[in-house]
Amino acid sequence: MQACWAALAVLVLGLGAAAPALAVSANAFPESPPEERVLDTANVLSRAANAEVSRQLEALQAERVDAHLITLTRLDYGLSLPQLGSELLERWQATAGDEGQLLFLIDSQTNSAAVVSSPELKGQLSPSLLRSTARTTMAQPIRDGARFRQASLDGISRLQTVLQGGEDPGEPVVAEVETLPTNVPTKEETAESNAFTWVVVLLVVGTVVPMATWWVFSR
Repeated sequence: MQACWAALAVLVLGLGAAAPALAVSANAFPESPPEERVLDTANVLSRAANAEVSRQLEALQAERVDAHLITLTRLDYGLSLPQLGSELLERWQATAGDEGQLLFLIDSQTNSAAVVSSPELKGQLSPSLLRSTARTTMAQPIRDGARFRQASLDGISRLQTVLQGGEDPGEPVVAEVETLPTNVPTKEETAESNAFTWVVVLLVVGTVVPMATWWVFSR
């Protein structure tokens, strides 16, 4: 029995010690920009999707932009996605060279996204554009069926268009669901119909019964 309790204690302590390691901060990443374009620590992208997103990020080098995508499952307490991105950019700034830095971040636990850029890109990518790209272009596919690949490609594509001098494609259009007409009565309509029926029945009874009574007794 003693051995069982000892084994259980070791297991609980082991789980407790492992839990904080799941939280992510800037210190968990390399001190310089990694060669890999995609750091899928949340494992939300297939191998094919990873390669596809990596190619699209690599294409941004033509605009002198060093771009990366990072996915994760848990942040350090009190740390937000934009804060993590800003800390990473600051951490990588010394070895980043003269290219602009662009980070796409996805938190698979909260189904949220963030996009941050280095000061070199502020003239091309405004803070409002980065927020809109994260909160709509990327967040909508993530929340609509956990489409992480589509969210990544759409976000990169939108900013790539702007970096190439094109007009911002804007936020994705959300299709409105149109309610088709139906012959099935609603609860309110059914209640109104039943009430009308009872009124008619009561009127008929109130009229016919007295007349029948008078006819019977008058004979």
